[in-house]
Amino acid sequence: MLWSPAIGAEHLACREIAALFDESSFSKLDVTGPGAPQFLERLCANGVARRIGAVTYTQLLNPRGGVECDLTVTRLAEDRFRLVTGTAFGNHDGAWIRQHLEDDSVVVEDVTSKYACFALWGPRAREILQPLTESDLSHEAFGYMSAKEINVGAVPCLAVRVTFVGELGWELYCPCEYAVGLWDSLMAPGRRTDWCRGISRDRVSPSRKGISRLGSDVTTTDSPFEAGLGFAVKIKKGEFIGRDALDRAGEPTRRLACLVLDEAKSVVLGSEPVRFEGRALGRVTSGGYGYSVESSIAYAYLPAELVVPGTRVSVGMFGRDVGAEVRAEPLFDPGNEKVRA
Repeated sequence: MLWSPAIGAEHLACREIAALFDESSFSKLDVTGPGAPQFLERLCANGVARRIGAVTYTQLLNPRGGVECDLTVTRLAEDRFRLVTGTAFGNHDGAWIRQHLEDDSVVVEDVTSKYACFALWGPRAREILQPLTESDLSHEAFGYMSAKEINVGAVPCLAVRVTFVGELGWELYCPCEYAVGLWDSLMAPGRRTDWCRGISRDRVSPSRKGISRLGSDVTTTDSPFEAGLGFAVKIKKGEFIGRDALDRAGEPTRRLACLVLDEAKSVVLGSEPVRFEGRALGRVTSGGYGYSVESSIAYAYLPAELVVPGTRVSVGMFGRDVGAEVRAEPLFDPGNEKVRA
């Protein structure tokens, strides 16, 4: 999307000040009941039955060790969890979860239409949000990957400190009847909040940490270790679906690589061949222009021995090869200091 100056401006607003994203369409599933903690531990590759208010990023795997679902789990009470997944994956993820129910000790409810969600992300997000609430939003009082019930003005919200763009901020969930009031408060004159579209969020993400996209970068045939998501797998926590397959697979022979193209204006569309020493060894799964790093970025699965920073490859684009280099991630804010500010 290098051709869109509006997306570039929104991207930079998110990096330099703050941006507001309407994520109300994201699918929300409440899993409740006395058996909910044990049930989710059996489904999730990460440990999710943690303290109340904890937010966990995790995948749900199939018996082959492939990624079926990619979502966050927030523990709202001892017997209540909220799962948030992509807009297009709600039906799939809900069906996958329900088909593993064994008794009536667990209930799965789609609450997507009940709650609006606005994500406020950027280095000045705290400065913008704090005057609107009496709750302490300092890092010490409201840490990264945690959730609390707060009021934003007169609006009751579940505030979740999580980010998909690599910046400080919160997702704010409120009952839909309060949505307009919440939006108006956050966008009030003087707050310097910029409204951004979902496509701008997608352009912020790849230039930061290479946030994998389910369905393109990650499919049901890719394991989390192949996709660079091993940090979200807790093998030693006990049994969960897909664990045995991961154990049997051992070290992956292929990995998802981050490529930075030599030509910043050559932006991939997807499925372009990736060659090493003239041999096609993979294809582009996703990519785009990273405004913060001023580079064209692409992702592709390559043999594991080639996924080393500095490896030179080429990407076939419109009848010619464009040089590219494997880079370590994240490309932007490598210490992840911004999200923990």
